[in-house]
Amino acid sequence: MPTAEESGGEQHSEEALRDCPPSAKLVAKVLEYDGPLTQQELAEQTLLPTRTVRYAVSRLDEVGVVQSRFSFTDARKRVYQLTPE
Repeated sequence: MPTAEESGGEQHSEEALRDCPPSAKLVAKVLEYDGPLTQQELAEQTLLPTRTVRYAVSRLDEVGVVQSRFSFTDARKRVYQLTPE
């Protein structure tokens, strides 16, 4: 079992996610495994409605777990990824 020092960033993320709704936790886990994704891609991967994904991403942004940037292929879309630890 890792010590607190070894899992420093991971522990911070877990604490930040503790009070988030299950949909936000699912979105965070999908971003962890599948990398940067748009809201539409997140909705397809998680099988959640786009409105729920939008809410989940905003909650993750509030607690500092996710960051976004404009898509290089379509500037109308934003791409979300977990913040580096």
